[in-house]
Amino acid sequence: TLFQFSDQVLIITPETQEQVDILKNVTSQYETALWQPVSPVYMKEQAEVHLFVPGESFETEQVYSGFRVSLPNVNELIEMQTMNGTDPRSTSTFYERYHRLEDIYDWLNRTAHDNPRTVKTILVGSSHEKRPLYALKLSFSDRPNRKAMWIDCGIHAREWISPAFCLWFVHHVSTVKVEITDILNNMDVYVLPVMNPDGYKYTWTTNRMWRKNRAPSHNPKCVGVDLNRNFDANWCTEGALPYPCSEIYCGAFPESEPESRAVADFLREHKDSIQLYISIHSYSQMLLFPYSCTVEEAGNHNDLLEMVQEAARKIRTFYRSTYKYGAGAKTIYLAPGGSDDWAYDLGIKYSFTFELQDRGEYGFLLPPSRIGNACNEALTAVKTIALKVMEKTQAPKSPAAV
Repeated sequence: TLFQFSDQVLIITPETQEQVDILKNVTSQYETALWQPVSPVYMKEQAEVHLFVPGESFETEQVYSGFRVSLPNVNELIEMQTMNGTDPRSTSTFYERYHRLEDIYDWLNRTAHDNPRTVKTILVGSSHEKRPLYALKLSFSDRPNRKAMWIDCGIHAREWISPAFCLWFVHHVSTVKVEITDILNNMDVYVLPVMNPDGYKYTWTTNRMWRKNRAPSHNPKCVGVDLNRNFDANWCTEGALPYPCSEIYCGAFPESEPESRAVADFLREHKDSIQLYISIHSYSQMLLFPYSCTVEEAGNHNDLLEMVQEAARKIRTFYRSTYKYGAGAKTIYLAPGGSDDWAYDLGIKYSFTFELQDRGEYGFLLPPSRIGNACNEALTAVKTIALKVMEKTQAPKSPAAV
């Protein structure tokens, strides 16, 4: 008998190498989408696999017995994420909803227009499909030779909580200055809300599970480069793949993509003022720092470790959420060509990747009702780390002459 299966997410823990191989096979042959790990190359025994299975794809039972369905109602969740406050009873604010790309562009213009003294729009570059990459520069003081921090969101299209955080952050900084006055007096902030606009748009129109950008390749069936494997940090070594059909395709050469090139150019141009680099991703609740492209330790490993440890401690205290932390390669897996490693090697010695909520309960389909909490946790980490960076880098005020 044929059941009408609905799209669902399964959690599977392969116990043996044989089961790992079966699973690798399944994910390469059927129209599934791996949520965790992102590619079959990372699958191993005893490690949870989160797998999105479209209803029409296959009857899972035949393929795999030891699984549980973690999300039976994927389509309802997607609908919830895209509703956008059309429900008149909804009391959620603009910042507690997900927004389509056009609305984010409108928001960028409106934010700059409403705060002419403190916010300006910078065109950093454009995407493969010629969409603009806009960053906002937030500046609350006119002291000379000010330092800065950079935050980018939305490098991976399906990680919707990421752009939501960038919007939340800008709003928070523009309205609740009190608690981060110290930071804003000393640092400008650059925020790029959607680094991968083509991919993001595609997740709203066509395929919610899309990750990469939308650049075509020599294989007409396979589109897209993983922008976070396209930077020049041990490019395309173990943890990335040279095949356009892979979710972790590194591209034809480092910075082959206009999106990664634009960000790299901007950071190169401002590397003397930018002291702190943060890239926002989801999901899994982790605070990571270099290196991801090698198991070697970064020069200031202990400083970086101390910063994320303190941030994780505060998040646990305030929000009762647990975040893992550490160097990328040792905490999750080797992932070469990432923006954070590249920024670090450029000389931005405080460089981080945050993986926001959750730990797999909803994964990429985090309900809008969870946006506020997820953003507050990330905000706590940004504030904690920025203050520590200031402590470490800014010359102590000279004691008054006696």
